[in-house]
Amino acid sequence: MMLRNSNQIVLQSLFVLFLTFCFGVSRAQGVDFLDDDIYDPPPVNDPLEPVNRVLFDINDKMYVWVLEPVSTGYSKVLPSDIRRCISHFFYNLGEPVRAVNCLLQGRVQDAGRTLGRFVINSISGVFGLADPAAHEFKIPPVYASLSETFSVWGVGDGLYLVIPLFGPTTLRDLTGTIGDGFAMTAYSPWNDDLLTTSTAYGTRTVNYTSLHLGEYADIKSLSFDPYIAFRNGYFQLRAKQFDHVHQ
Repeated sequence: MMLRNSNQIVLQSLFVLFLTFCFGVSRAQGVDFLDDDIYDPPPVNDPLEPVNRVLFDINDKMYVWVLEPVSTGYSKVLPSDIRRCISHFFYNLGEPVRAVNCLLQGRVQDAGRTLGRFVINSISGVFGLADPAAHEFKIPPVYASLSETFSVWGVGDGLYLVIPLFGPTTLRDLTGTIGDGFAMTAYSPWNDDLLTTSTAYGTRTVNYTSLHLGEYADIKSLSFDPYIAFRNGYFQLRAKQFDHVHQ
């Protein structure tokens, strides 16, 4: 029984990775860069660039041919207010994991704020569908991940990777994502079977993409080399996230 449960958790965590490739894309989307020359990134360890470029093209086609059309149809069915509520719900579920990462990084106050947000939004925000912690109690979201924890502990990025159906990452970030995914499966409300898990995370992926339609195409159209642009954007946004929490 324990072996079967362990295998189920592994399958669920891997499925989370496959269904969240748009978040890899979206990490670059959140950055305001219009040309490859605007941002001067640090040296990137990308010895697998030829392979990564092939995988980037595969992900690009999956996004354009599958995820974007599905998300567009989804956006026409559900109003943006409801989709934002769904986004808040999924974000709220990750707060306990962020709190643990804050503690592992020695950020005790941030851990308290994150747990406070989780309690307030789970109760007053109806299971996290709203964010009264930020709007009424003036407690902004706190960024923390296992990848950042590894960084604080002195672990380097390792290789830059493009993962099929996941997007840009590094060896350290991928390991952190898997670790955070395992942690969330311990208390997520949809761990009964793989179908329920895949439906939940598929909804999360489509919902997130529906709130950012057009951004991916805009970045591609403004870049001479989309592969380099998204690689630079990935590291740029991550640097901003890490700088923010250490200010």
